[in-house]
Amino acid sequence: MSDKTNAARILDRMKIPYSLVEYDVDPDNLAADHVAEELGEPIEQVFKTLVLRGDKNGVFVCVVAGNREVDLKKAAKASGNKKAEMIAMKELLPLTGYIRGGCTSIGMKKKFPTFLSEDALEFPFIYVSAGRRGLQLKLSPTDLLKAADAKAADIASEL
Repeated sequence: MSDKTNAARILDRMKIPYSLVEYDVDPDNLAADHVAEELGEPIEQVFKTLVLRGDKNGVFVCVVAGNREVDLKKAAKASGNKKAEMIAMKELLPLTGYIRGGCTSIGMKKKFPTFLSEDALEFPFIYVSAGRRGLQLKLSPTDLLKAADAKAADIASEL
């Protein structure tokens, strides 16, 4: 197995159980459905990490299932904002330390309020990026809440 990511080291320090799962990256298709296909797992259990900016409280993070999208109104409300929008792609690396397709809510450069879509709690485990393309963390949603210091919230809607 390749070197552990910062996210994996944080989980180790917190004594949170997880598995690292490698998959083949298609640089032209970083979508969650491709990752789910590569993992052979249902898209409902493969979560994507999205970074948003609210009009009052600034940057925050939403983690939603691959078959859903962040509902900007719900996300704004959950984060104490009136409005929210996705950050520009060029801001992702400087803000979080992660690149598109390898962004995880664990171990970002700076601590941002983080919200996990409450539907994650229906599953014994979910997949999220381990902090680089081609590597996913398999862990329980409650452990992700703990590791990312996140709250479960109603932030997603059907695609």
